Amino acid sequence: MANPTWFTRVSNFLTQIQAVSDTEFRKLRRDPSEVLTRAFQPAIWLLLFGEVMANVRGLATSSSSYLDFLAPGILAQSVLFSAIFFGISIIWERDLGVLHRQMVSPAPRSALVLGKALASGFRGLTQATMVYLLALILGIHLALEPFSILGVVAFIWIGSALFSTFSLIIACLVKTRDRFMGIGQLLTMPIFFASNAIYPIEIMPTWLRALSSANPLTYEVDGLRALMLADGITKYGLATDFAVLFAATSICVVIAARLYPRLTE
Repeated sequence: MANPTWFTRVSNFLTQIQAVSDTEFRKLRRDPSEVLTRAFQPAIWLLLFGEVMANVRGLATSSSSYLDFLAPGILAQSVLFSAIFFGISIIWERDLGVLHRQMVSPAPRSALVLGKALASGFRGLTQATMVYLLALILGIHLALEPFSILGVVAFIWIGSALFSTFSLIIACLVKTRDRFMGIGQLLTMPIFFASNAIYPIEIMPTWLRALSSANPLTYEVDGLRALMLADGITKYGLATDFAVLFAATSICVVIAARLYPRLTE
């Protein structure tokens, strides 16, 4: 039999990714409570933290209110907090025997990782819906043009894919739920606060600016801020923001695919 063409190989690879994603989607459809619960987290930050911190001088930019500045950061934070704990699902799957069945399938490890990363983006979109509804109620000046909304969707999806694959790497290394939860909680706050999500980079001390410039969340927030707000501007440029996120996601996918078999050992 002739070797399959590159088109057939790519088609089979995409089909395998879709199959893994569909499995994750079915889990969410059967038990949507986790997604709905996490969707209310942005409301707490915008209504409580945002309203209070809006009165602090120096946080808002000269061209917008602090709530305008904060909304994209809270959206990125919600995606981070949801995706960073996504890896615990494969520990559960290992304990239930599901992971072992996946590992003996013909699907390459990269397809398994990408399928899970793709499915994690749906969680981010539910939170984006909540943030947009709250932003409209609070009078935040949103950009509602189709291009802007599609750009926000793209940044949410790749940001969720990045941090969910990073989460899979942690799960493959620690292998237990207790250790995973401890490390996940340890990492989320430094990633969040060492970014431009809730305050401008310009007011950070020099050492924190350096950390922020190496933090992928900073570039996700920068892209969301430019696309989500009516008068949004980007510090680094949308092309740079997307390139950094894409490169970081690609690196995490490669590492996660290499480590994935270790979880069953």
